[in-house]
Amino acid sequence: MEQFDKNFTNLWMPFTANRDFKSNPRVITKAEGVYYTNSKGDKLLDGSSGLFNTPLGHCRQEIADAMYKQLQELDYSPHFNTGHPLSAIATERIAKLLPDDINRIYFTNSGSETVDTTIKMIYTYWRARGQGQKTVLVSRERAYHGVNLGGVALAGIVNNKRFFNVSYPQVYHMRHTCLDENKFTRGLPEKGAELADDLLRAIAIHGAENIAACFIEPIAGGIGCLVPPKGYLKRLRKICTEHDILLVMDEVITGFARTGEWFASQSFDVEADIITMAKAITNGAIPMGAVATKQEIYDTVINSSDDNMIDFFHGYTTSCHPVACAACIATIDLMLEEKVDERVKNMSQYFEDAIFKLQDLPVVKDIRNYGMLATVELLPKDNKPSLRGTEAYQKLFWAGLHFKATGDNLIIAPAYVMEKEDIDRIIELLRQELSKMKP
Repeated sequence: MEQFDKNFTNLWMPFTANRDFKSNPRVITKAEGVYYTNSKGDKLLDGSSGLFNTPLGHCRQEIADAMYKQLQELDYSPHFNTGHPLSAIATERIAKLLPDDINRIYFTNSGSETVDTTIKMIYTYWRARGQGQKTVLVSRERAYHGVNLGGVALAGIVNNKRFFNVSYPQVYHMRHTCLDENKFTRGLPEKGAELADDLLRAIAIHGAENIAACFIEPIAGGIGCLVPPKGYLKRLRKICTEHDILLVMDEVITGFARTGEWFASQSFDVEADIITMAKAITNGAIPMGAVATKQEIYDTVINSSDDNMIDFFHGYTTSCHPVACAACIATIDLMLEEKVDERVKNMSQYFEDAIFKLQDLPVVKDIRNYGMLATVELLPKDNKPSLRGTEAYQKLFWAGLHFKATGDNLIIAPAYVMEKEDIDRIIELLRQELSKMKP
């Protein structure tokens, strides 16, 4: 590897305590299968599939070959008024995984872009229906919908909002569903379905005629695996239908079999109007995201413009990038070939039993899980949220485990290709370090 500045002097790191990182950089130099290798040559078990985006394991040759072949054939072409074959093929692959009536797909480059694209799509749709006053959006406390301005407005995480004066779009935030009485629940909690009636509060304040959409993560993954109470999502669906409000399922984390079905909305048997996706869509090999909508939404928008006029004034230079499309096709083909949805269903119980073995540790405040996604929430240290989570992440990195830490939530999302002994090792390493911590 070419020599580099080990202190990363010129780099401004994302979502990172930069001074702390640069004082003792944690550097990953290689990845293979379910392992990373750090700059000291030590292997780290990847406990969160990168950032939920490498469920097939790292450096899959089939995906690399597809991307290399595409780079040699067509490295780039714009998708403004032109197309290429792979974008059509990629949308066909995705559509076969989605519910039948969600079959129109718009490509972006990330989950954040996907959410902001969805907001603009929704506004365009209501204007096309002659209801342009429907601009209010509904989200939740502790929600994460990316970091672009629309996603920040939807966010229910204070630090993602407090530094940015985002006043548009107008968003009403419902209460979150992480209740104390549901602590240490395996899978779907029993209590809290009535919190869906917060949407009725929004309607009472703003009027249904002004509310465009309700954005929901089926499982709030980025903040720490907040699993919906039984009946909660279906109740939201019912209210949205009765009041002509679109229901958006943000599946950037849960999409592509994380819950055992291709999308979590299918696991929970809830019909969405729009599904967002990203992360696992290319197994992390190249940035890509997508918005999938019901055909009625697509038809309404495209039929609202005059002949030969643009119908949706939105897009990106790298929308439908041919190399990303090649990676998407190869990823989905691998997922189908390896039957990852069935593998997740078969492995989920073992993973659940394993993660709940940590319940006895004094520093553990709660454990939440569904499918191959779980969070071990720790008690705050010195009444300072995030301090203990950061400490746990740093110690476990050098002990040989990578995972996603948000605040004091340690989020575990194993790759679908992990074996039982890999899951056992994750739990062993967590216990090793967490048992040293005092409440």
